[in-house]
Amino acid sequence: MNKIEDMREHYDLSTLDEQHVDADAMKQFHVWFNEARKAEVLEPNAMTLSTIDKDGNPASRTVLLKGLETDRFLFYTNYNSDKAQEIESHSAIALLFLWKKLQRQVRITGFAKKTTKEQSQAYFNSRPKGSQLGAWVSPQSQVIPNKDFLANRKEDMIKKFMDVANVPLPDFWGGYYLKPEKIEFWQGRPNRLHDRLRYRRVDGNWIIERLAP
Repeated sequence: MNKIEDMREHYDLSTLDEQHVDADAMKQFHVWFNEARKAEVLEPNAMTLSTIDKDGNPASRTVLLKGLETDRFLFYTNYNSDKAQEIESHSAIALLFLWKKLQRQVRITGFAKKTTKEQSQAYFNSRPKGSQLGAWVSPQSQVIPNKDFLANRKEDMIKKFMDVANVPLPDFWGGYYLKPEKIEFWQGRPNRLHDRLRYRRVDGNWIIERLAP
C-alpha cells in the first residue's frame, strides 16, 4: 500500500479558460452542474455546507442541494439542527461541490436566509411520504438514548398520520437559500497547475479573476 504522501492523481481531462466561460457566475454553475449530471456523477447535488457556531468554531457536513434558481442555491433542514442554529448565529456560509469524475470543484460563499414558508411547503409536498415522516421523527442533532428511539417514533408517526392524505409541514422544518457573493470554479490540471477562476459580485455585477493554484 502506498504511503499517504506518495498518493497521486493525474489531472488532464479539461481546461478552464476565461474566453470559454459565461460572464454570469450562476449561468456558468448551471453549465457545469448539467455537465456533471450528463456525466452521471454520483449525486452531483451533494455539497459540503460549512457554518460558524456562536463561539466562532467552524463546522462542515454534506447535504443535498434541493433547488437551483437563476441567482440562488436552496437546501432544507430541521430548524433545530446544529447547522440551522449555527446559521442563525452567523449567516455567512460556504458550499463546496466536488465532482471527482470530472476533476472539478466549485466553492461558493455568501449569506444564508430562510425561504418562505410557502416555498418550504411546496418542497415538502414533493417529498416521498417516508421522507416527510422522517422530518417528524428525527429531533435532528439532539442526543437520543438509542437506535430504537427513532424506530419507535417512526411507528408513532405512521399511526398518527395513517389516515392523513397530506402529511403536514412541521413548524420546525424548512429551507434556506444562498445568494452567492463569490463562486470559484476549479479544474484539475497536470503537475498541480490547476485552473482557478473566481467570480466576485461587485455593485451587482460579476467580475472574473484568475487565481494561482
